[in-house]
Amino acid sequence: MKVHQLSVIYEQAQDRILARINTTAGEELRVWLTRRLCLKLWPTLNKAVAEHVVRQKVRTGQAQAPMGHADDRTRQMMVEFDRHESLQKVDFKTPYKAQPSLLPLGAEPLVVTLVTMSPLENGSLQLDFQEKLSDRNTQRGFQMAMEPQTMHSFIHLLDKALTRSGWLDDVTAPPASATPAVAVEKPKYLN
Repeated sequence: MKVHQLSVIYEQAQDRILARINTTAGEELRVWLTRRLCLKLWPTLNKAVAEHVVRQKVRTGQAQAPMGHADDRTRQMMVEFDRHESLQKVDFKTPYKAQPSLLPLGAEPLVVTLVTMSPLENGSLQLDFQEKLSDRNTQRGFQMAMEPQTMHSFIHLLDKALTRSGWLDDVTAPPASATPAVAVEKPKYLN
């Protein structure tokens, strides 16, 4: 399956993220990403992409082997540079084509309950999206290999949707119970 277009948007009424993938064959795959899934997926996906980018740079000779053992900050800088470079080549202005000719998973989006990631030798990252719901007897799912540019585009769009959702706001803020209570005294006036 070759990805033609991606759309990742936060649907406030559903409180879920809808990801739609158009293929060059005219198919559209639709998935719902829940808050629970995204909070686990986001750091794992970023880490997997960072490791994959560094591994590919070392494999293609664009970085030296010691880079594979670099600290997290150095790796993140390399990934951000690679992402920035990739995103410069992406067309975000063309509207998403919302009228697919084929819906292989059906009209109802897949409610993703499991995502598996596997790096491929050709530089792509394979994502396996699965829906395993206890109230349904059938399981749905699909795999897609994302080339580096598509992978960075997906992460960029997912980041924008997560920002709109506000789901990560709670994660980055320290818990209220961890904040020490500070007694504030009212100013005293003499008069």
